[in-house]
Amino acid sequence: MMRLSTFLIFVIAVTANFAFAQTDSLKLDLKQAEILFLKNNFELLASNYQIDQAKAEVITAKLFDNPELEYENLFYNHETKKFLQTSFEYGQYAASISQLVKLAGKRNKNIKLAQTGIKLAELEYFDLLRTLKFELRNTFYKTYFSAQSVKVYEDQIKSTQSLLKAYDIQLKAGNVALKDVIRIKSLIIGLKSEQANLLNDLEDHYKDLRLLCGLEPNSILKLSVSTAAERNLKLDQIPYSTLLDSARTNRADLKLAKTDLEYNELNLKLQKAMAIPDVEISLAYDLKGNYPEKYTGIGLKIPIPLFNRNQGEIKKARVGIDAATSNIKKQELILSNEVFNSYQTALRNEKLLSEIDPSFNGDFNKIVNGLIKNFRERNISLIEFLDLYESYKENILQINNLEFEKMSSREELNYVTGANIFK
Repeated sequence: MMRLSTFLIFVIAVTANFAFAQTDSLKLDLKQAEILFLKNNFELLASNYQIDQAKAEVITAKLFDNPELEYENLFYNHETKKFLQTSFEYGQYAASISQLVKLAGKRNKNIKLAQTGIKLAELEYFDLLRTLKFELRNTFYKTYFSAQSVKVYEDQIKSTQSLLKAYDIQLKAGNVALKDVIRIKSLIIGLKSEQANLLNDLEDHYKDLRLLCGLEPNSILKLSVSTAAERNLKLDQIPYSTLLDSARTNRADLKLAKTDLEYNELNLKLQKAMAIPDVEISLAYDLKGNYPEKYTGIGLKIPIPLFNRNQGEIKKARVGIDAATSNIKKQELILSNEVFNSYQTALRNEKLLSEIDPSFNGDFNKIVNGLIKNFRERNISLIEFLDLYESYKENILQINNLEFEKMSSREELNYVTGANIFK
């Protein structure tokens, strides 16, 4: 019974630990990270609210001016010594109602301007989305390959510690020199120091990824990279002209510059319309203060555009058009340079990675065990062993870095073209 109860307690403890591990860790591939990003990213949410604010501007532009009501009453009659009298015999009051009527299509022009403001807010959102999505995907790959490099150190430290244990036994037996044991211990210390630095960088990458996805700081992430066919799509099969056309069609910042020109052109039309005065129509009633008594009148008020013809705002709108036109040219030049530069960088990275023998990056433990075996059998010296050991580790780390550079340059092409060429 004691053994059975002990076994049950052990099973419950293991199950609880397993459940905790499942709850506390989150397995993520790139698509899942993007879903969390779109749902939880606070910068995107804030930008989306700005679209709602722009839509509210359209509601404001559609509203008509309120009519104005004016009323005046006799306050104190010194003859009757009474206040606020309204009778025809002893009182007096006057009232009027007026309505401003905007001319030259100002209301419609304001509505069109506000609707263009919505387009600007939406394009700003999509440009922010393009930027943050590139940051997310780039950070995801950086984190993944950094974690792979950390694993290289973990495997190497583990195998080196096993070698150290064997050497300690041989040292006690007098079969090896103390200096060889010290060299192996120094190697382990160096590996642990390098691993610690890499872990510090990895934690920073995890922090950035959590912020982008809106995750809590205690979320333990386990990343996986898909081996989908899109990842193996050969870049040299995509013409540069196709990438450039995609950028001109899809880039939100270029569309934003063109819409800004449209906004300034509409603003010029509005400012010219503002130079035309509006008319105020009023209807008035006066009990006894006018002729004849019980006076009813209609009024018309219009300012004379003698001095102020909105010259300053019209000039500002024209300058805005010139500035927006210049900005379009600048954005087109930036776009073409970014696409060309990113394309050349991606081709260079992919060529460099393709020249590496794929069999080189094999199973780490198998290769390391082979090195250890040769070393134990005295086929290679300790110095040769350490040199080969270090060279292999550095090459694996470089391959991980090249893999990251390849994926990063592909993501940059997605970014500069505004399209999901590499999904």
